[in-house]
Amino acid sequence: MTGPAMANSCAQTVIASAPPVSAHSIGVHALEMDIDLSASQCDQLERFAALLLRWNRIHNLTAITGCDEMLTHHLLDSLSLAGELPATAPLRILDAGAGAGLPGIPLAIARPSHQFMLVDAVAKKCAFTTQARLELGLANVEVVHGRLEGLRGPRFDARFDVIVSRALGSLATIVSLSRHLLSPGGRWIAMKGQLPEQELRELPPDVTASRTAALRVPLLSEVRHLVELRSALQPS
Repeated sequence: MTGPAMANSCAQTVIASAPPVSAHSIGVHALEMDIDLSASQCDQLERFAALLLRWNRIHNLTAITGCDEMLTHHLLDSLSLAGELPATAPLRILDAGAGAGLPGIPLAIARPSHQFMLVDAVAKKCAFTTQARLELGLANVEVVHGRLEGLRGPRFDARFDVIVSRALGSLATIVSLSRHLLSPGGRWIAMKGQLPEQELRELPPDVTASRTAALRVPLLSEVRHLVELRSALQPS
């Protein structure tokens, strides 16, 4: 093969081998949120995005199928919580209803000193997060297939400093399903779109919103909010 045919073949090879979401774009936009990722972390996030896109074509893990939305709605959206998890002291973090590992996997990559447990009731999603954990070498991630309310015993009860939730349900539902898993003095961090005023009014009497904040996600026009909850009661 010579001339234009060879040039065209080489161009197709380059296009085919280009990652759907690049490590460079992840790193640049993460820095806009004051999240300074190493080259290795950006590479892990790039590989995670490629793996999720590949699995999603067969297993329908997420409604997001485009590369641009994978970057904004999944990776950067998940990473917007990293600032809430300071790396100064190791934390035990539960991703409640982790789905396809969001936000748990991106956060575990960005905060390797913390331990993450990803829980979901859907087997194929747990199969994916288990594969991602293995392929990315995430020793700080554990995947559990099950329902939150069924997680009992010393491995789970009052074990977690932080419980994060991205798409599990209302604030009252999150509290109800996972209250027994939160350690004394721990906190829930829920990711929401619009600030859920009605959900805040429906919280149990002992649970208060200790903080709410707008989240800034680069390239994302939709509104995002964080709601931090704390309980005055010990887990039962």
